[in-house]
Amino acid sequence: MIYNFDREIDRRGVHSAKWSVVKQGDRFVPLEDAPQFQEGKRLLPMWVADMDFVCPQPVIDALTARAQHGIFGYGWPGASYRQAVVDWMARRHGWAVAPEWIVATPGVVPALNLLVRSFVSAGQRVIVQPPVYYPFYAAIANNGADLARNPLLYADGRYSIDFAGLEALASEPDVAMLILSSPHNPVGRVWTREELQRLGEICLAHDVLVVADEIHGDLIYPDHRFTPYATLGDEFAQAAVVCTAPSKTFNLAGLATSNIIIPNPELRLRFERTLNSTGLHGVNTFGMVALEAAYNEGEEWLAQVMDYIAGNFRTLREFVAQHLPQIDVIAPEGTYLVWLDCRRLGLDKDALERLMLHEARVFLDEGAIFGVEGEGFERVNIACPRSILVEALQRIKAAVDSRPGVS
Repeated sequence: MIYNFDREIDRRGVHSAKWSVVKQGDRFVPLEDAPQFQEGKRLLPMWVADMDFVCPQPVIDALTARAQHGIFGYGWPGASYRQAVVDWMARRHGWAVAPEWIVATPGVVPALNLLVRSFVSAGQRVIVQPPVYYPFYAAIANNGADLARNPLLYADGRYSIDFAGLEALASEPDVAMLILSSPHNPVGRVWTREELQRLGEICLAHDVLVVADEIHGDLIYPDHRFTPYATLGDEFAQAAVVCTAPSKTFNLAGLATSNIIIPNPELRLRFERTLNSTGLHGVNTFGMVALEAAYNEGEEWLAQVMDYIAGNFRTLREFVAQHLPQIDVIAPEGTYLVWLDCRRLGLDKDALERLMLHEARVFLDEGAIFGVEGEGFERVNIACPRSILVEALQRIKAAVDSRPGVS
């Protein structure tokens, strides 16, 4: 089946977070409560990481059939569900996952909170590598832990891990966990096997648990290869928790279904106890159906959507090079998120937000929310019809061109 990703689909009026809210100060408000956006050009949301594409037809067919069944009681992730996860990991990533390693949760972000609660005592610290996915910070703060920052190194348009800084942090006795973004959100790095092995050896040497958020692991560009952390070897797998989901891969985030893969039975039991203590052990019935259909029959769609997204990236890169030379594009190796270095515009973070959100009417994720290292950057979601991307780029150009003193 050939999918048409150029088709714009109106997502207003269907309770879409992406299209229904806007940022005002430090909070989100319904778009209808923001009068400044009620007239004139529509706001183009390219912030939160979901796609503006219809998901695979086999998923739609499976959900339709399940809806017609008419009974929506409690769900249970049985053998076929687990086998779909096992088969996907083996087929796509060469990772032999045992069914009993899988703990279903209602999303990776809730799971991150529960993992910190399970394995980090009050006063202990958790390493993150900023600029990084901002819910990592909340998961740490929400659960009585402290933050340990190991900022990525940025040089010549490319990010890398500061291994010397990581070694120094990991050796400190109060550091209990590292949350790894792999592929990295927002900078788009797909860590090489060698980089992951070096990171893992440091954490093993200092008894630091690695929690690998691999939710973007299926979204990889040509010439790059994703390595699941647990495939480094059994000693690494036994000291790790891997967070996975079909939500980014197949645009299923609203179905709140994820799989936390924990090879170590003692760690798995501790996590399951925390999960049960919160009452979050239920599974979304439609999420299970969608996962099975996506993992069993969604590869054709995934190949097509990644080809389209790669085309979107080429469009963005060429437009910026020609029309917005003040902005540097960090080429992603994975994800459908692009990290833009806007510091040469000479704007502070508030002025940069005004430029994008209020002048261009393009709603991006401001770099500062990913950590102080992200100030002056923007994260743009390019998983949208190309017409929307081009319109957004044209608006940004017009806004930049109209500002005095921006060169």
